[in-house]
Order: sequence, then C-alpha cells, then structure tokens
Amino acid sequence: MFDPRPLVDIATDIGREAGALVQRMRASAVVSFDTKSTSTDVVTAADRASEQLVRTRLSELRPGEPVLGEEEGGTVVEGLTWVVDPIDGTVNYLYGIPWYSVSIAAQLDGESVAGAVVEPATGRVWTAARGYGAFLDGSPLRVSTATDLSLSLLGYGFAYRPERRQRQADTWAAMATRVRDLRRAGAASLDLCSVAAGRLDAYAEHALGRWDWAAGGLIAAEAGAVVRLPGSSPELGEDATFAAAPGIADAMYNALVESGFGKV
Repeated sequence: MFDPRPLVDIATDIGREAGALVQRMRASAVVSFDTKSTSTDVVTAADRASEQLVRTRLSELRPGEPVLGEEEGGTVVEGLTWVVDPIDGTVNYLYGIPWYSVSIAAQLDGESVAGAVVEPATGRVWTAARGYGAFLDGSPLRVSTATDLSLSLLGYGFAYRPERRQRQADTWAAMATRVRDLRRAGAASLDLCSVAAGRLDAYAEHALGRWDWAAGGLIAAEAGAVVRLPGSSPELGEDATFAAAPGIADAMYNALVESGFGKV
C-alpha cells in the first residue's frame, strides 16, 4: 500500500531550506523584481532562487520525478509529480508583510497526496498526507464548527487584471452583507491552511495556479473542509478554488453563486 508520509518529510525539509533562503535574501538587500502577466503581478529574484533550490534538492532526493513550478513551468504527468510555489504571496514578500510561504506538494496522477506549506517569516510548517490528517507544527488541525453563514468569516482573493478585479469587487460587496466579515490576506496556500485551522470558515478565489492550491487544498481537505478545485464547480467558474467548513459549505457556495462569483 502506498504511504505518502515520507513525501511530506521531503517537502518539509526542502521547504524549510527554501524558506531560509528567501528570508536571507529579504534581509540582505532591497528586493529586486520583474513583472509577469500585468504590472501588479510581480516575480522577485528570490522566487527564482527558491525554485532553483527546490528543483535541485528534489533531483537529488527523488531523481527522475518531474517538477511543475510557478517560475520554470513543467507539466503534471501520470505517476508522481512535484508541484512547487517558491514564494506564494510575492507581493506581501516584496512589501515586507510576513504572510507568504513556500509550498511544495506531491501529486499522484494529478491529485495531491502529500504537501507542506512553510512560513519563512515565522518558521511554522503546515503539512498533510492523503488519508493521514493535517497538522500545524505537528499538532492536528480541524476546520471550524461554524453552522451560520451570517456569522462566518470568508477569505478571498483578486485576479491581477483590472477589469476582472472590478467584477470581483462587486461580488465581494454583495457577499459582505451575507457573512460576518471578509479577509484578503494575499497568499492562497496560507488562506487554505487558515480554513484547515478554523481561522477562516471559508475561502474562495479565481485564477489560481496548481502550485497555489496543491498543498494548501490537501491540508484543508484533510482537516475536514469541503474543497472544490478548478474545473470541478462550473457554477463558481471553471478556474474557481473553494474551501469551507462543512457546516456552512452549501450555504456559502450558494451565496457565492447568487452574488455573481461564477460570472466574474
């Protein structure tokens, strides 16, 4: 029987190494950066250095296994693929806001089976293995017991293109009247981990890459969240990611649809 837990250990060890690297680069000099899809979508030298480190270490520890990374690309294949976000929350990193991560997941035939999300600024490590639960620094995680949508806390995100942001802003304005409050933190992997820990009751965002949700989505699911990944919920949009505590998941899903989330 396949046991994914040793893969968690590998993801954790490499994630810590990469996290230490990006922290050193942040402390040593002004962060240099370029842009990607838009002028607001940034990539730093640390993103590239972090991914190179992860790829090198994986080639040493798991030779021959393919890697999909945000900066250097790749594809998901049959069998085992590693999915890497070298810095999730790069804008936060750029501004010195300590809410960013290194996210590493192992996917088997396209589905996450092991993952680690490392917070470089704090040293915290979120982990999960399929069928073995989710943990923060070794302590078990469980989603919130929320049952009332109007008393729930919703995490969300924005796409980078201005015209889509405006449509999303209209959705979040509509949702603001239906939930306790909303939070925009800026790192999808950690937002999904926050659902796992009960710090958020739900989270929804469009236009995430596989590297954004591969580890965090598994951690949320293993903590008991209802998780819907891109391509699985046409009513929310083909590129939607959704995670919620089971007690409010249906109500949250319906409220998002009614607020136009699937049309942005």
